[in-house]
Amino acid sequence: MSAAPGESRADSALDPSAARIRDMGTAAVEWAAAYHESIRHLPIAPRVSAAELNRRLAEPLPVDGRDFADLLDVFRDVIVPGSRHNGHPRFFGYVSAPGTAVAAVADLLASTLNANLPAWRSAPAPTELEHVTIGWIGEALGCDPGAGGLFTSGGSMANLTALAAARHRHCGDAVAIHGAGAHPAPLRVYASTETHHSVHKAAALLGIGRANVREIPVDAGFRMDVDALVAAVEQDRAAGLEPFCVVANAGTVVTGAVDPLREVAAVARRYRLWMHVDAAYGGFARLAPSARPLFDGLAEADSIALDPHKWLYLPADCGCLIYRDPEAARAAFRLDADYTRVTQTEPAEAFAFWDYGPDLSRRFRALKVWMLLAHAGSRALGEAIEGNLDCARHLGELVDASDEFELLAPVGLSIVCFRYLPRSLRDEPRSDADERRLDRLNERIMVALQQGGSSYLSNASVDGRFALRGCVLNYRTTRRDMEILLDDVRRVAKQVLDAEE
Repeated sequence: MSAAPGESRADSALDPSAARIRDMGTAAVEWAAAYHESIRHLPIAPRVSAAELNRRLAEPLPVDGRDFADLLDVFRDVIVPGSRHNGHPRFFGYVSAPGTAVAAVADLLASTLNANLPAWRSAPAPTELEHVTIGWIGEALGCDPGAGGLFTSGGSMANLTALAAARHRHCGDAVAIHGAGAHPAPLRVYASTETHHSVHKAAALLGIGRANVREIPVDAGFRMDVDALVAAVEQDRAAGLEPFCVVANAGTVVTGAVDPLREVAAVARRYRLWMHVDAAYGGFARLAPSARPLFDGLAEADSIALDPHKWLYLPADCGCLIYRDPEAARAAFRLDADYTRVTQTEPAEAFAFWDYGPDLSRRFRALKVWMLLAHAGSRALGEAIEGNLDCARHLGELVDASDEFELLAPVGLSIVCFRYLPRSLRDEPRSDADERRLDRLNERIMVALQQGGSSYLSNASVDGRFALRGCVLNYRTTRRDMEILLDDVRRVAKQVLDAEE
């Protein structure tokens, strides 16, 4: 029971005293400060086995609690060294942000407040802050003032939500009430061959079917071929299928390509398709002046998926979905129940996020987005993104100038796909066997590089070839880090080749 005013209360693990909270917080913040200061000097990836981690962590369910200091010791001594450090300036794997100190503090504050945001009545100020922050994001993307949206767990959930809204606009209530079988013809979604697999997963989960996501070929820059898109839509309509949605990319996960958004938007208007843009990785690059022209037409989309936990440098999880016309999506999600009945009469106070997406319980993700944008400002973020773009271009130039590497795709935004190419194979015609050998060699180089701890690349398949793939997404990264990366790859390649002899 809580103590009455003026009455002292017991200090417990569930309800600690203010002094005890300060002690825990101070110890945690001291660790966080030291971590941020030292992250450049840490090995990026751990060399540890699952068995070893299990041995150090596994125990029966605790009956009696332990002191927080002991738990922090486990975190420092086992969890931290057994983790991959995505904030390291030479972590170029996947599309992963480093996090920021102010956002980490915001997460602490949000968890302490523990606001739940299904609707305005549940969390008035946090809901208003989410509206404000979504408005800022829309402004950064060049959207009209009437745009709106919500934060999600990530880009995959944003893509799923957008396709659900698109399907409902096309099918109406029949499918929502009776299921996909209530619609008389198969629905078709169009997306390039480079589109993220979460779009195919969304089609499967929504009953549209993966086979009804028609993949459109790409050009030499891995951008959607708009003429091929038109031909596919025409063929499907003639065959009695129902095109309803086109998904364009604003930064593909493999090469960073941005589809010709304005041209895709014109096709969407012509055929009355919902245009969704998967901008989870690349959308915030619009803050960088050199990249802004790539996003012409983005604001014409009906919906846009973004990941602030990518190029806003925020810690996971934080996705975002922007609707050009939020009311066009509302019917897809609105479902009344007595326990969700809204009694407020003022429209702003009757607002519910559950009318625009599938979730009821929603954490206060907006706080860390708002706090970062308000603390750093869009200019500083744009400059940091510009720096990432410059680092990627610099790496591409170094690869092109070298006689040991080969670019496998144009540098797209901040992604570089390349491979190690022994001098013996550079000027000679290469057989399929040579190509397979290069694939195997570069895969071994990647594994050894990841284990080495100085630089980290992931992999991609580019035109069927194994690529070393690097994505620059860290405000700590400099041009010098790109040079160190290639030195690390050279060193590892020599070790791998020497071991083969």
